[in-house]
Amino acid sequence: MRDRTAWAAAGGAVALVLMTATGAHAEGRGDVRVVKTVVNGGGNVIVGTSKTIRYPVDITVKDNSGVKGLTDVSTFNRASAYTFATWNGDSSCTKKSATTSVCRATLTIDPAWIADSDDIDTNKVAGVWQVNATVKANDGDYWISDHIAEYKVKRAAQLTTVITPEKVAKGAKATVTGKLSRANWEDRKYHGFPGQQVKLQFRKKGAAHYSTVTTGNIGQLATKVTVTSAGSWRWYFPGTTTTSLKASAGDTLNLK
Repeated sequence: MRDRTAWAAAGGAVALVLMTATGAHAEGRGDVRVVKTVVNGGGNVIVGTSKTIRYPVDITVKDNSGVKGLTDVSTFNRASAYTFATWNGDSSCTKKSATTSVCRATLTIDPAWIADSDDIDTNKVAGVWQVNATVKANDGDYWISDHIAEYKVKRAAQLTTVITPEKVAKGAKATVTGKLSRANWEDRKYHGFPGQQVKLQFRKKGAAHYSTVTTGNIGQLATKVTVTSAGSWRWYFPGTTTTSLKASAGDTLNLK
């Protein structure tokens, strides 16, 4: 049986909700308050199968006596209250005025121990997470702030593109294949991700940007294209609530 880790309230592409303490359940003493929270610079937190992820939570705190700092920061899945992110207790505060400071805490996710952090399929913990924090003022005021921000923790995606043949006559057909997969946090491997809409994009030789030309298949990707000019083809996956967006590296096709 795994140990269930759920932190209590006291403790792109991007989807960040900034909330004030007045809109969240909170308790404490005095007038110290959280007025703004930004997670990971406003971006999603993308977790793969091996790389340890560290990301900041910047909490703007206000009190008439000045801000002393953070005494607790916690984060967990909004629906299940499960978590595999940790805070080691360190933080730093940057004074913006006599009454207001921005305090930063850094959270850590290590894929090596994600699977042991709960007693369910850990992949289900991907999605919308929330942040709670306890803040303290110079005069001893403190505030236990629930749900001061929402953000998304997503499973990393991988996407490949291969075009064959790599040189054809103008007007001939070429086959573009690839594979969409995503991180499985249980076995720390990437598995095919079926049932998703993946776009095929083309960048004409010498052009600066890709253009979407068609919609691809699912999981294992394959389609035929009529070649009108040399250039690069790639697959593009826009992502989901639980899985990161991903654009493959382009594969170049030349004219005979």
